[in-house]
Amino acid sequence: MKVIVNIARILVGGLFIFSGLVKAIDPLGLTYKMQEFFEVWGRTEWLKGTMDVLGEYAFVFSVIMITLEVALGVALLVGWRKTLTLRLLLLLVLFFTFLTSYVLFSGKIRACGCFGDCIPLTPIQTFTKDIILLLLVIILIRKKGYIEPVLKSSIPFVIVLVSVIATSLLQMHVVEHLPVTDCLPFKKGNNILELRKMPADAVPDKFDYIFIYEKNGEKKEFGMTALPDSTWKYVDRKQILVEAGKNNVPPINDFSLKMGDGDSTEAILNQPHYYLFFIKTIDEAVVDRWQSVFRDVVKNAKQKNIPIYVVTSDTKGAEGFFNQVNNFNLPVYTTDATAIKTAARAVPTMYEMKGPVVQRKHSWADLDEFLK
Repeated sequence: MKVIVNIARILVGGLFIFSGLVKAIDPLGLTYKMQEFFEVWGRTEWLKGTMDVLGEYAFVFSVIMITLEVALGVALLVGWRKTLTLRLLLLLVLFFTFLTSYVLFSGKIRACGCFGDCIPLTPIQTFTKDIILLLLVIILIRKKGYIEPVLKSSIPFVIVLVSVIATSLLQMHVVEHLPVTDCLPFKKGNNILELRKMPADAVPDKFDYIFIYEKNGEKKEFGMTALPDSTWKYVDRKQILVEAGKNNVPPINDFSLKMGDGDSTEAILNQPHYYLFFIKTIDEAVVDRWQSVFRDVVKNAKQKNIPIYVVTSDTKGAEGFFNQVNNFNLPVYTTDATAIKTAARAVPTMYEMKGPVVQRKHSWADLDEFLK
C-alpha cells in the first residue's frame, strides 16, 4: 500500500505543479477564462450582480489559483503539513470537477482551460482527468499515514515558500513581458490570414428548423418538409442544433481591421513590412510608462518608411490620444476586443509584420526592442 500511496502522491503532486506552471506562463489566459464563466453565470438574473463583482477581480483569482496549484503540488511531494495540504487538494479537485462537469454537460463554454492554451483538452478529457484526480486524492487522504516528509526540520516549508514566491514572480514578469512560451494563434511565425480560414477537416454544425405560422388566430409549428399552404401566415423561425460539428472554428475567428464601414484586413496584412500596435483601450493612468518610448519608435519607423497601424476596440479614445493629443498621425483600425485579448496579453503590444506573418512582438515594457 505504501508504494501505491507514493505513486499517487507523485502523480497528484506532479500534475498540480505542471498544471499550475502551464497556466503561470500566461495568467491572463486563465483570467479571461474565469471572466467567461462569470459572464455565463451572470446571465441568471439573481447572480448577475455577484458575477459582475467577481469578474472585476478575475486576475487576482487567477494568480491565487495558479500559485495555490503549484504550492499544493510541491507541499504534497515534500510532505509539508500533509493533513492541511490534502484537505486543500480535495477542495480544489472538487471545485475543478464542478467546473469541468459544467463545461461538459451545459455546453455553454467550449473548454475549461485546465492546462491553458498550450495543452487544449476536450471537455470529456478534462472531466475524466478530474475524476481520476479525485479518486487519487481520496486514496491519499485515507492512507495519509504512509506520507512522510522527504526532508526534516523546516526545509519542506522553505521549499513551499520558495515555490509560492517563484510562481508569483513568474506571473508578474509574464504580465509585463508577454508569455514565456507563446501557444496562441498570433505567435511568432504564424500566418494570420491562413489562420482566419476554416480548418480543412472542419465538420459544420447540423441544424433543423421549425417554422411558426398563424391562421385564424392560431399559431402552429411546422417542420421544413411539411410547410402549410398559402392560407397560413409566416410568423417566426426556430433554429435547433441537431448535431454539433467538430473543428469548425478557425484558430483566429474574430480578428479584422476596420475603419468606418470598410474592412481593410487583407489589404493591410498583405503589405510587405509594417507594425501593428494593439491597445484595447487608452488607460491614462499608465500611458506614461510607454508613451515616451513609443514616440521614439514612431519616429524611427517613419525614418525607415515602415507604416504603423493602431489596432483597438476603442476607436474614439485611440483617435483622440494618438492623433489629437499627441499628434502621432497614425491610422486607427477597430477590431473585436476578444481578438486583442488574444493578440496582446500585455497592453499595449506591438507586432512587426511581413505580409500576414508575425515576425516578432513585444509588450510595452520592451518597446525599445523596435529601436534596434
